[in-house]
Amino acid sequence: MSVTTPASRTAAETGLIGRAEATHAGGERQREAIELLRAEGLPSRRVEAWHYTDLRALLGRRPEAGSDAGTPATYLTPFLPNSVIVDLGSAPAGNDPAAGVEVLPIEDSLDWRERVNHLDRAFDTLRVVNAALGARGSAISIADGATVEQPIELRAQPDASGGQGFSSVTLGERSRAVIVERQPASSAGALSSAVHQLDLGSGSDVLWIVVQEKGAVETHLGQLNVTLRDDAKFRLFVLNAGGAIIRQEVHAQTVGEGADIQIRGVNLLQAGQHIDVTTTLNHNVAHTTSTEIFRNVVLGGSGVFQGMIRVAKGAQKTDARLACNTLLLSDEGDFSAKPELEIFADDVQCGHGATAGEINADHLFYLMSRGIPEPLARALLVKAFVGEVVEELEYEPAIEALEARIDAWLAAAH
Repeated sequence: MSVTTPASRTAAETGLIGRAEATHAGGERQREAIELLRAEGLPSRRVEAWHYTDLRALLGRRPEAGSDAGTPATYLTPFLPNSVIVDLGSAPAGNDPAAGVEVLPIEDSLDWRERVNHLDRAFDTLRVVNAALGARGSAISIADGATVEQPIELRAQPDASGGQGFSSVTLGERSRAVIVERQPASSAGALSSAVHQLDLGSGSDVLWIVVQEKGAVETHLGQLNVTLRDDAKFRLFVLNAGGAIIRQEVHAQTVGEGADIQIRGVNLLQAGQHIDVTTTLNHNVAHTTSTEIFRNVVLGGSGVFQGMIRVAKGAQKTDARLACNTLLLSDEGDFSAKPELEIFADDVQCGHGATAGEINADHLFYLMSRGIPEPLARALLVKAFVGEVVEELEYEPAIEALEARIDAWLAAAH
């Protein structure tokens, strides 16, 4: 007779499981996720995908959620003008919020047994948490040839413990859309999660914008999974400008020739924050391209960038580039960058790099010699540092909205 001793769980893990139990409404998929979370717990540094973000330890230092949602009024204001709002898990009247768009609620969360990051455990950690916490989801379909004139803004329905949402978004052939994933502040100690699956049909074009502005003691775990078919174009911009513990994953794969991935991002860090951006770009067929650039401004806290480019055997003529550039403005902050290449084809052009440093003294002296006070000169140089990647969007409403958010963060930080 053998006796198996249950694995001990930290207070943070026990609290998370208890929160999941409190939201369980009887669904089998959520029950399975809760039991898996109970058996396996949260990842620590021993799991390679989470080596720089010890979720088990970090959540242990996070306060519990407050008793009310405390959702700010700005949550009700669309990030981009004239946006169509999709509350995940709810169907709008007529299921047709915009021409060529259909929205339907779906109950089953995305399958965590599909491990999108091969460095994770035998299952996808983030999807398990999302399902265990009772995420509500929507299936969004955009018809072939449709050009959606209004931006679509996705929002998880908030509650006192944070919003949990997921979606399955499909763009038909030759369709066009702008989609905003909004992650606003909720309540002190809240934990929110979001998992999105995006399937791009041949010749389609999407701009996806992630705006994360969580409160100073909130946690958010986000994941975006993208499949690109022939000649599809995926443009992504990520802005992390808040939160205490943030993990944003992006996993993209090309399954059609001519597919193009363009990712840009800005991480703004202050004392007390931990922000982790982890990406994998998988080039599975020949003649595909990708470019990924993240700019990080560190006034304190700790940041992580893990970026992997994988080129499969036979994916010849791949052109893939990755860069992570960090501006360290305080001795109290740190940033870890881990760019990687994994190439199994011999006729490719791939490169990666990471830089870290302070404000260029010559540039600062030049501005000050023209009569600009030092604090303003520093702010201008920081704004120029992040502004380069924002301007590459070539979509004026998004550029204006993102610049306004970044300006507000810089003003408050200084």
